[in-house]
Amino acid sequence: MYLQKRVYRAQRNSDKGYILIIAEKPKAASKIAKALSRGKAIRKTLYNIPYWIFEHNGKRYVVASAVGHLFGITTNIRGFPVYKYKWVPIWETESKASYARKFYLCLKKLCEGAIEYINACDYDIEGSVIGYMVIKNFGDLSKARRMRFSSLTEEELITAFKNLMPSLDWSLIEAGLCRHELDWLWGINSSRALMGAVWRITRRRIILSAGRVQSPTLIEVVRRDVTRNTYIPSVKFKLEITASYKGSLISFTLESENIKTRVEAERAKRLIEREGYITVKKIIEEYKDILPPPPFNLGDLQAEAHKIYGFSPMNTQKIAEDLYLDALISYPRTNSQKLPPSLNYTKILNQLSRNPQYIDLINLLMLETGGRLKPHEGRKEDPAHPAIYPTGLRPRSFPSKNHERIYDLIVRRFLACFASEAIVKTGKVIVKAAGYTFSKSFRIVKDYGWLKYYPFYEIGETEIPPLKEGEKIPIAKVKVITIYTKPPKALTKADILKWMEQVNIGTEGTRARIIETLFSRKYLEVKGGRVKVTKIGYCIADVLSTFFKDLTSVELTRKFEEYIKDIRFNKRRKDDVLFEAKKTLDELIENYKKSLHDIGITLGKSLNIIPVSKKCILCDNEAASDKLLLCKHHLLAYENLLKSYDEWRKIFTTLSWKDYLKKIIRLRGSCGKWVREVAQAIYEGKVEASPLNTRSDNQ
Repeated sequence: MYLQKRVYRAQRNSDKGYILIIAEKPKAASKIAKALSRGKAIRKTLYNIPYWIFEHNGKRYVVASAVGHLFGITTNIRGFPVYKYKWVPIWETESKASYARKFYLCLKKLCEGAIEYINACDYDIEGSVIGYMVIKNFGDLSKARRMRFSSLTEEELITAFKNLMPSLDWSLIEAGLCRHELDWLWGINSSRALMGAVWRITRRRIILSAGRVQSPTLIEVVRRDVTRNTYIPSVKFKLEITASYKGSLISFTLESENIKTRVEAERAKRLIEREGYITVKKIIEEYKDILPPPPFNLGDLQAEAHKIYGFSPMNTQKIAEDLYLDALISYPRTNSQKLPPSLNYTKILNQLSRNPQYIDLINLLMLETGGRLKPHEGRKEDPAHPAIYPTGLRPRSFPSKNHERIYDLIVRRFLACFASEAIVKTGKVIVKAAGYTFSKSFRIVKDYGWLKYYPFYEIGETEIPPLKEGEKIPIAKVKVITIYTKPPKALTKADILKWMEQVNIGTEGTRARIIETLFSRKYLEVKGGRVKVTKIGYCIADVLSTFFKDLTSVELTRKFEEYIKDIRFNKRRKDDVLFEAKKTLDELIENYKKSLHDIGITLGKSLNIIPVSKKCILCDNEAASDKLLLCKHHLLAYENLLKSYDEWRKIFTTLSWKDYLKKIIRLRGSCGKWVREVAQAIYEGKVEASPLNTRSDNQ
């Protein structure tokens, strides 16, 4: 009522309404109102939702907030494929989004009295869509402009307000709408295809999901997990000499890979022991410059936060977004590793130096650079936002210790990118004994450079005594080391995100959320800090890769990512991209439907709705071999086990089949879990196997 009275009064006095500024979240709205009004904005509420009123240059402004997306996509059509849909208020389709209803009603009411609109949501495709949908549904798109900024500092907000874009950012809006509609089409059809198969066989409604980016990501995690669990190591031999030099022991490792069997290794050991000393043949030294790291983009920040603190990508992203809303850092959802030349680096450093934690570092940096601040940058760019940087505002307090850690990481990375290179002395001492060449590498930091500001990078220094070429040093010990190659390491959430970046699927802002979806769907789980695939995760990946192979391929996903990028740069039309997507979906779903019965049975068994006829003797999965009673994963491990025995016998010349199994069982860190389980079962007589039979009965 208060707002309406103010509006009517303004209209009587000047025949004009107010200009509505739409922010993405309440905290951003508060900062925008405070900055543009110089702290004079009046805070009001409507439906218990805050908004702000102020006057500027004779015009009245109202700042109000969305709370992320207020609209989502839905359809009234059952079954699949489905290509007709509509945008509706998000709480109508998502029960967890009920909080958005009051924001929706507040903006709807405020739009009624507005004569112009400014979209001041985050400047990316999500923020562009959020503001667009509000103005499209409640206002007038022809009277809308765009406010563009990369941080919520007062200075940048005022500058952005003075330089409004004359209209909405239509290319970003089109790209954003296309991404949402494309993801919905992909997700609803592939998810209904999975659930429809289960329903047809079991008459059970089970929630399953698939997606344009989610599914190829799951398939890649499963591929790596299978490789790891069926892995059998290769075997190598190394000789290590320990020499005694003036009371110190120095170890040297055989350089060549020529020793292929245990017999050869033992022979070499005896020859070296007989000689009794090593001769220093050559000392190689060189100096290397290690360049400073570029400023963070979101992916780099997520990777570092996981490596240093063990934070999940989603947790890091949420914390970074909190710091952005508090105006402590620039917009975090960026791919850029570059800082804009227009940024006042000196001013930011001066402001940061008010924090006692950084004053000494900043004084040192200004002394070293002479005040000439030129950042070392990376190759990646983002058309919307620069790399992440601290704004210089001093935080009063942090919501949590983890917020403080992420902020500190960003500040130190920012300082480091202006610093000089670190200088490292590297080298190698080459020695000989009985005709064999050994070496020892060393690495010593001579100038820490940027490492003084960013101490999270480990150089791994190794010192050596001052040896001289031609010296002969007595041998204290010679040791034969058996080296078993390691399987691919167990994945972390950060590893998954890195893979998504490398193959270019998803975006900076969506990758972490997609990874979390795989966990919320129970396709993946974390045990001991490492990602594990669940039974249903294996099954979904198997069904998708078998019956939806093209739909879930990285190549197809990446192709449509490029299409969305083309829309953003006005090289392609949204409708054309969606038409091609629908055509692709239609063809693939028709083929999928031909196998609906078999897929339903497979999923039903994986969900423990349909009992399996014959269980694997090592797990609850269905046996893929009538003779061996092993599931397909254990069967693959069995085949690898048999094939590798011949290779191992060449290396360990007297290795019996039983001793081979015992070695495999004991190699927990080198052999895959399924391989060790099969080896144990063979050793105990639960599974029949002959080293001469290298093929299973189903081949």
